[in-house]
Amino acid sequence: MSAIRAEFLSSPGLQQVLTTLTAAGHQALIVGGAVRNAMLGEDVSDVDLSTDALPQQVIDLAGAAGLKTVPTGIEHGTVTVLTTESGPWRSFEITTFRRDVETDGRHAVVSFSTDLAEDARRRDFTMNALYATATGEVLDPIGGLPDLLARRLRFVGDPRARITEDYLRILRFFRFHAWYGAPGAADPDALAACAELAEGLNRISKERIGEEMQKLLKAPDPLDALCLMEQTGVLQHVLPGARLDLLTALRRVETAPDWRLRLATLQADDPRGSLRLSNRSARIVMQLRELAQGDDSLERIAYRHGQDLARQVAQYRLAEGRDLPPDWDRRIQRAAQQKLPISATDLMPQLSGAALGAALRMAEDHWIDSDFRATAPDLVALARRAEGSE
Repeated sequence: MSAIRAEFLSSPGLQQVLTTLTAAGHQALIVGGAVRNAMLGEDVSDVDLSTDALPQQVIDLAGAAGLKTVPTGIEHGTVTVLTTESGPWRSFEITTFRRDVETDGRHAVVSFSTDLAEDARRRDFTMNALYATATGEVLDPIGGLPDLLARRLRFVGDPRARITEDYLRILRFFRFHAWYGAPGAADPDALAACAELAEGLNRISKERIGEEMQKLLKAPDPLDALCLMEQTGVLQHVLPGARLDLLTALRRVETAPDWRLRLATLQADDPRGSLRLSNRSARIVMQLRELAQGDDSLERIAYRHGQDLARQVAQYRLAEGRDLPPDWDRRIQRAAQQKLPISATDLMPQLSGAALGAALRMAEDHWIDSDFRATAPDLVALARRAEGSE
């Protein structure tokens, strides 16, 4: 019999919620990601629960135990219970066992159930259809545990049926493979279904597609999943123009993985529009591409844009095969700490307005090119001469 050993099991708040339900004769189980991650030795960020108690019963029982409830998704059977415990295990989403009655490719109409296996059969992947008791005993109603231990991502039942219930599951398949799947262990039937039904992603908002792609690109190594997306045609569907050659090279040199840098190296035609990126993220992605492909020195980039962006530009250039000095990181750190030894007041009143700004910029360029060695008097003299002020 398999069991999980995880810190969250000792949470007084969790045990109180589970006991509140089981003492009234109901099933109450930990479900999904918490069980999956605990079995794999991965971090657990939240704990969701599943029960045969109806939503109103959960609310009534929790209230009688002095616990606050929030009907976060009550039409789908979900109630959030807040405990008095401080820290990460204070709130728990509790969802009644259910089955899908009707789906439209994104949302489902559900009917509540008392059958654990029926609840498991409506879930997306076998590794997410695992449950655990308050003591950590793992319940596996549909045989997902062998898949989890082999890091093999499979849909529950027929992949086509699961996808047509919610087309976002196509992207979730590749995202979960990036985080939990073993390279080369992707289920062929799942891949075939993703390729066949990729057009269904047109029903999904670009914001949701963008969210899934960000999560995928944050994985320790997203390359295998992206290769599978390319092979099935899904990558071009959600990110037209994307190519993997630069990202493949980046994976060999990246020192500080960042999803925006990875997205930039995919060189998609319109990442902002395709993924509905925030203004800030879109600006960073496009700025990375422009600076990396330009001729500005890393010192100039670090001084003007900061060392984090300069390091990302350096990694992008390394992926492109461009030569960098062996001490490029030290140079970036040094440049980012510099401060121009003159200011606008040093050039006034002889210069003003646009001429003042242009002279300062020219002096700054010269100072950077001098490896930050040019003195303040030299820079003032240079700026004034250039503007005909002396």
